[in-house]
Amino acid sequence: MTVHDPLAPHSHEPNPLPPTPDADMTVHLPDGSTRRIAPAALRSLDFIPADHLPERLSTPLQVTVPNCYIVSTGHGTSGPFSFTGLRLLDLINLLWPGEWTQVEVVSGDGFGTRALRTELAAPTSRPILLAHTLDGQPLTRAGGLVRLIVPSETDDALRQVKWVAHVRVISDG
Repeated sequence: MTVHDPLAPHSHEPNPLPPTPDADMTVHLPDGSTRRIAPAALRSLDFIPADHLPERLSTPLQVTVPNCYIVSTGHGTSGPFSFTGLRLLDLINLLWPGEWTQVEVVSGDGFGTRALRTELAAPTSRPILLAHTLDGQPLTRAGGLVRLIVPSETDDALRQVKWVAHVRVISDG
């Protein structure tokens, strides 16, 4: 028997319009608590409690990854672009000090993907980002506002999530 996994890489119909008027992202933590983060707070990092700024972080917090491409279903390839944002790993480390194994990132229209902790923690100069800036300008609502960028994905973009609405941190323990 095959189990359908809606977050396994898959194609989907292009959605040119924002699926909801709510642009905030909700982070769901393994203990059942949630944190809502507005796109402006992600850019300014003012969602981070002062006591969470120590050594658990990669440096710098906001990073720019050049030469990224967007390959959209039905739209072809565009780029290269430079995306700036917060590493997905850093977001999790800031909000969840405990153990976790994977994270799900889901858009407002239900499209999503999954990343394993081992993938996010692997050393790379091109980390997976929650991007808020494109070529030095804040992303627009139509452009995704907060967008998951997976720089290593260059051929099908089935892991790139536009309009990030939910980040679910999962602990298998």
